[in-house]
Amino acid sequence: MTDTAPARPLGKNAFMFVLVTVFLDNLAYGLIIPVIPSLVQDLTGAPPENATLWIGALSATYALMNFLMGPLLGALSDRFGRRPVLLGSLALLGLDFLVMAVAPSIWILFIGRALSGVAGATFATANAYIADTTSPEDRGRAFGTIGAAFGLGFIFGPILGGLIGEIDHRLPFYCAALLCGLNVLYGLFVLPESLPPERRRTFQLSRANPLGAARHFSKLPHIAWFLVAGGVYFLAHTVYPATWSVHGAIRYDWTPFQIGLSLGLVGLGAAVVQAGLMSRILKRFGLVQTATFGLCLNMAAMTGYAFAVSPVLVFLLIPVSALGGVATPSINAIMSRLTPADAQGELQGASSSLNALGMILGPLTMNGVLYLFTHDGAPVHFAGAAFLLGAVLTGLALLIFRRGLAANRAALPSLSS
Repeated sequence: MTDTAPARPLGKNAFMFVLVTVFLDNLAYGLIIPVIPSLVQDLTGAPPENATLWIGALSATYALMNFLMGPLLGALSDRFGRRPVLLGSLALLGLDFLVMAVAPSIWILFIGRALSGVAGATFATANAYIADTTSPEDRGRAFGTIGAAFGLGFIFGPILGGLIGEIDHRLPFYCAALLCGLNVLYGLFVLPESLPPERRRTFQLSRANPLGAARHFSKLPHIAWFLVAGGVYFLAHTVYPATWSVHGAIRYDWTPFQIGLSLGLVGLGAAVVQAGLMSRILKRFGLVQTATFGLCLNMAAMTGYAFAVSPVLVFLLIPVSALGGVATPSINAIMSRLTPADAQGELQGASSSLNALGMILGPLTMNGVLYLFTHDGAPVHFAGAAFLLGAVLTGLALLIFRRGLAANRAALPSLSS
């Protein structure tokens, strides 16, 4: 069944609020990356190699809560509307920043990351809001715009975190809490509800837990293939947020500001591609070829990072990996096209849960691999091992995606734009 219900167009301020919310969610994640190695070492007294394992555990905690809460928030937004879920999650995100700002121990930092995971699950609701207010043929470009906001968060988050973190490890969190509070006030005045009462659905527990959502879509193989492909790719992509900071410090002796600057360039590349090139690429190649192209570029970029012995090579590869960012919004748009209008929140919740499951396993796996190949007693020293694993997983995602295309031959003509 495809989405045939008309979209409900809303004002530009509402769409802008959703973009800002996605931006702040990613700012929350980006802020911590440049400073977390130093902060963890300060709180635990652990050497850099052991700090890598702590960072992986913190990231997994964030992802675990995101995994548990993603479908719940999606189902709640299908029942009660998108507005209360978006505003409530954003307020919780501001509280989380304050908790991390005053954390006296590593365990309080874990509590903060858990709250971040709950608040970060609002990304699924933001996607559902976009699906409510755009026509099916416009969703690829709309999801691309959301991806651009995601990229902008990754520009300012790491740069701000690295720059201010040179002064104080905790100051970026206070700044972010203030931004979240201001955005909640902004949303109270400008954000209308996008889901009318007649399109809401009864809340069911089976749709409000991660395994229930996954079981629901496993009954639709044409959706399940794309969900799994996106999940495996997301697992591969965790190599960036999970290991970039410690990888740069270990391999290239980068400072927090250098880490933040490099991540800021990654975010800038993503924003340019999503906002400036996404619509042109989609118009020229269509959703299917664009997704395939993006997965192939990501596989090449991760392989390049694995063997980049010089920081110069890393910076040269950043545009390649940024261009590969066209894969995720294209896959999202394909799934949305094949999903009924009254299940968009559930779709995005299931997708968010599978991605979050990858984020649980990813940091533990990627940081574990980095530790195994970089600590003093490692039998083989290869700092790029985690990126090589990411390339292999991206190749697997591409194979699963192609299998999904084979299961949807009849729908392929409608996905050409």
